[in-house]
Amino acid sequence: MIESMIQFILAGLTSGAIYALVGLGFSIIYNASHVINFAQGEFIVIGGMSTVALMAAGVPLPLAIVLATLVTMLVGMALAKFAIQPAKDADVVALIIITIGASIFLRGVVQLVFGKDIHSLPAFSGETPLNLMGATLMPQSLWVMGISSALIVVIAWFFNATLAGKAMLATAYNALAARLMGVDTKWVLLSAFALSALLGAVGGIVVTPITFVSYESGIMLGLKGFSAAVLGGLGNGVGAVAGGLILGIVEALSAGYLSSAYKDAIAFIIILVVLVFRPNGLFGKKGIDRV
Repeated sequence: MIESMIQFILAGLTSGAIYALVGLGFSIIYNASHVINFAQGEFIVIGGMSTVALMAAGVPLPLAIVLATLVTMLVGMALAKFAIQPAKDADVVALIIITIGASIFLRGVVQLVFGKDIHSLPAFSGETPLNLMGATLMPQSLWVMGISSALIVVIAWFFNATLAGKAMLATAYNALAARLMGVDTKWVLLSAFALSALLGAVGGIVVTPITFVSYESGIMLGLKGFSAAVLGGLGNGVGAVAGGLILGIVEALSAGYLSSAYKDAIAFIIILVVLVFRPNGLFGKKGIDRV
């Protein structure tokens, strides 16, 4: 019984780490532009698919990861430059529709470039399972949790210890005041999308050996990342990370103890419950503090 619970929690932490990265990406873009980017899931797909294609072309895995991440960041910046910036004065609904359209467009491009097949990557350090208190843990799960944790720590350091990060925080608090103080808010928007794309790409790359990747696999991951961001409090980076981990664990426990048929529905049930009983999320405040 205890072994089963540990198994479910480990599985939940693995998927929750990816949801946390996606949710953090939502929060970063929301803070910089007040835009909810529903193309976030496609960053995961582009990162994973690009790595697969580069390795198939003979590029070593480490270099393929770097190049795929850069490609995804360029896609994110192009989305900001050519879709979001021209519509900066549009209302929230219009911006949401733009990002949904961008998601559909990117999905179509990925389908044309990489095809409809399901792809995978080799595990980074073999597939010999590890035993942890009676539970089985694949080495790739450690990569997922370890890299996700390291990336979250680096992002926290970036926002709190670098001039660029503080400029992004200033824009999140008050864009007009930041602009008057000399902050280039257009650069902040591009940087936010690049950073968000980086999070998605890395998440997609490390999880592909476990879940595989196809042109449409970003849909569900994007929605679950959004659920994590809403659960934690939209715009709250710490909340997005906590929301992702909570969502992953609850999802794994419900699949284990109830039925795997309800696994994908959990995220949407959580969104409904949070919106009804705590619209600002578990860690949000009235009016949503964007931090």
